[in-house]
Amino acid sequence: MKKILFMVSAAIMLASAPSAKAQFVVTDPANLASGILNSANEIIQTSSTVSNVVKNFKEVEKVYNQGKEYYDKLQAINNLVKDARKVQQTVLLVGDVSEMYVQNFGRMLNDPNFSAKELTAIAKGYSALLGESTELLKELKQIVTSSSLSLSDKERMDIIDRVYKEVKEYHSLVRYYTNKNISVSILRAKKQNSTKRVLELYGTPNQKYW
Repeated sequence: MKKILFMVSAAIMLASAPSAKAQFVVTDPANLASGILNSANEIIQTSSTVSNVVKNFKEVEKVYNQGKEYYDKLQAINNLVKDARKVQQTVLLVGDVSEMYVQNFGRMLNDPNFSAKELTAIAKGYSALLGESTELLKELKQIVTSSSLSLSDKERMDIIDRVYKEVKEYHSLVRYYTNKNISVSILRAKKQNSTKRVLELYGTPNQKYW
């Protein structure tokens, strides 16, 4: 069991190891996701105008950018056993959820088809989905790092598999949610004959979610 837990823990922790070029301080992906979530919630609680939404969103971007190196390093790790790779992919899915939120909501802030009230509502939806993903990541952390002997290896692996599947579902929901919001803007743009500008706003074909 100790060997399995070590390998699984390595999937989460190795990406934060210091390199010769730079020191990287983030060692806990659950805390990183929580930081993004807390900053995102500030938008809901304190934003009443577009300028306030933009100001608060910069804090979300700041937290995410601080953790991007972590996700990049974790993505590069390939020599993991099967169960450890499942943990790695779960963490990366939560990171991708954060990226979808940060990138696309940032574009929505520059989209005249959304009002301040609508942007706050959209942020609330993203926060709810990110919150569920973050809680699952915390559950995964507890299972991976727990020293309790109450669970067998199989029980632990079953929980890891369940968490992975649930996080994957939330990842799909965030993609769908992004898709629907962008579609609303496109429909509004069509009425104003400004579809091209909106399509260009949301990135290249590979970055689009609709």
